[in-house]
Amino acid sequence: MTSMHPAMHPIASRDNPLLKELRKLAQGNTAYRKTGRFWVEGDHLCIAAIVRGLQPVIAVFAQSYWPQASMQLAEAAPKNVVVPDALFDEISGLDSPAKFGFVMDLPAQTTIAPDAPTVILDRVQDAGNVGSILRSAAAFGFQQVIALQETAALWSPKVLRAGMGAHFGLRLHEGVQEADMDVLQVPMVVTSSHQGTLIQHLTLPFPCAWVMGHEGQGIRQSLLERAQVHVRIGQPGGEESLNVAAAAAICLHASAVGAA
Repeated sequence: MTSMHPAMHPIASRDNPLLKELRKLAQGNTAYRKTGRFWVEGDHLCIAAIVRGLQPVIAVFAQSYWPQASMQLAEAAPKNVVVPDALFDEISGLDSPAKFGFVMDLPAQTTIAPDAPTVILDRVQDAGNVGSILRSAAAFGFQQVIALQETAALWSPKVLRAGMGAHFGLRLHEGVQEADMDVLQVPMVVTSSHQGTLIQHLTLPFPCAWVMGHEGQGIRQSLLERAQVHVRIGQPGGEESLNVAAAAAICLHASAVGAA
């Protein structure tokens, strides 16, 4: 460790309470709901959090990495913890651990914003799909994501990795019941492979609330009935359906282009 680095706290025992908590946060899908904290690991996610002005509660470094850690990382948290590489590897949920990570507080709960450009996730269960949709939402100007019950846990490690930092710029609501969406004042838009107007032939409303449905069952009937706009994505290649994350990217991009 260079003399320029802030103070650090070494931990050498795998039975340390903090390390036990970190293993749960890094490897469990819903552990964050009990602790109110989540784990991000590696350059991309950690730097994305810093750039958004978020402050980690604790920064955790593998012993071999600490001497070369940048000041940006070493000064990000009020507390730095350094652990032997073997213990860091036990924490990490990655095949190739990144050698440092942050413990972050979950953002304060907020109410659903009635007028915000919104994406509604109706029981989307694959973590990779959910994270990819969050990335598209952030990229195309959608500010709010509402995850209905039975959707994959938004702050799980897999969704965070797939989201690539999108979490830090979105208003996220999970465990939402359908009735809670009565406050939305933007038109609801749904997509299907088999009904509705082809997306390229529509002037899409913006802001709006796009609904993305379960990978196998699609959007529940009650939401289809709520929707003001029904959209179809043409598939001239003849496939039966698109992956929900691919469909979301097409739909959200079309909204962003229309609003530009």
